[in-house]
Amino acid sequence: MNFHIVTFGCQMNANDSDWLARALIERGFTPTGPEDADVVILNTCSVREKPELKVYSELGRIKRFLDERPGAFAAVGGCVAQQIGAGFFGRFPFVRLVFGTDGTAHAPRAIERLLQERDLRISLIDFTAAYPERDPALDTAPAPGAQAFVTIMQGCDNYCAYCIVPYTRGRQKSRAAAAVLAECRRLVELGARQITLLGQNVNSYGLDKHGDGTTFAELLRGVAAIDGLDRLRFTTSHPKDIADEVIAAFGELPTLCPHLHLPLQSGSDRILKAMGRRYDMARYLSIVERLRAARPDIALGTDLIVGFPGETDADFEQTLDAMRTVRFESSFSFRYSDRPGTRAARLPVKVPEEVAADRLLRLQALQDGFTSEALAHMVGRDIAVLVEGPSKKSAPNIHGRAAATGGATSWRGHDPYNHVVNVVCAASGDRTGTTVRAHVREAKKHSLLATER
Repeated sequence: MNFHIVTFGCQMNANDSDWLARALIERGFTPTGPEDADVVILNTCSVREKPELKVYSELGRIKRFLDERPGAFAAVGGCVAQQIGAGFFGRFPFVRLVFGTDGTAHAPRAIERLLQERDLRISLIDFTAAYPERDPALDTAPAPGAQAFVTIMQGCDNYCAYCIVPYTRGRQKSRAAAAVLAECRRLVELGARQITLLGQNVNSYGLDKHGDGTTFAELLRGVAAIDGLDRLRFTTSHPKDIADEVIAAFGELPTLCPHLHLPLQSGSDRILKAMGRRYDMARYLSIVERLRAARPDIALGTDLIVGFPGETDADFEQTLDAMRTVRFESSFSFRYSDRPGTRAARLPVKVPEEVAADRLLRLQALQDGFTSEALAHMVGRDIAVLVEGPSKKSAPNIHGRAAATGGATSWRGHDPYNHVVNVVCAASGDRTGTTVRAHVREAKKHSLLATER
């Protein structure tokens, strides 16, 4: 039997899709294109409106493939599945499985059953009482690449006014530290050189009733101590929960990369309060100051929302001022959109679309300047690049040095600061999963160009 997975949204969704693929391969399935698949799985996101609409569009696109294969069907998982549930069955008759985030662990077995019982439909959208631990399915699947992702928790207890995550992923459930560490060790044994720990709010790991007493700082130290691990990252962090011990870890753990994504959302205290973020700008800037004291070269990224209900021009200007103060190296920025069931959807004062669109353009233009400045600062430096695979740029096209790099190949990876780097290496086989010492020659809009030392 063949399967095909389409993934929308966050890195946690991508990690869930990777696990689904491993679990199906372990059961004898073969990954393929949608035109040859017996089951097409859509792993969905509903954090914003646009990704949700993409799901409906994608279902319309794959219908023609499924119609040509008797018995073939679609499965919808993730946050939109949790939100819509069995409603998919009526609108899209070829959808025969819906599974929420806690139902992911049972999806492979359900798919096997559906292929045998063609009149059956299955809905797996109930939240579980504890973290739904699942077999990592690592030993019979392809070895991981240079980087691997490990989920340490599921759900969120924060209920920010704009966010649908607690309704689609449930309340926070921390995973047992022993299970996390065992998976990390096995991934390193299989060749992973970098591990990223994932959660809706990793800083609150272990603080829920499902925790085993291990704090996030303690978990970080346990993973960092794994022999053979070169790099450690984590995402996403909520500023209200970041502990002093986690901040200190950036200066104490050589394996912990000098990069942190720390969502701000707004630079206005008034809007932060309306969002339910439970910190103000003074608190946020204090965290930034302490992070830079612990690791002066740390690169900071963030999330920003413009057009939150009631946001005034003065509120927006405070967000721009916050950006100028922190000088984020990168940011994900979005126009606010109502999500069903959230408190913000019921707020009466909406910002006109054209105003929000203009604010987003201004914010992104400011960010482009900070990103360019940060990348330009890297030119002339020697860096370590963890290679993730071939670059889309051919070696002769980088710096126009075809003659000097005869036979050279170009590879793509990241440096410790999370910059994308395209590096020209001598022609000596596949560099995937290796760390290359490189000299930065040029800064592009969103990446660096380098040559191997």
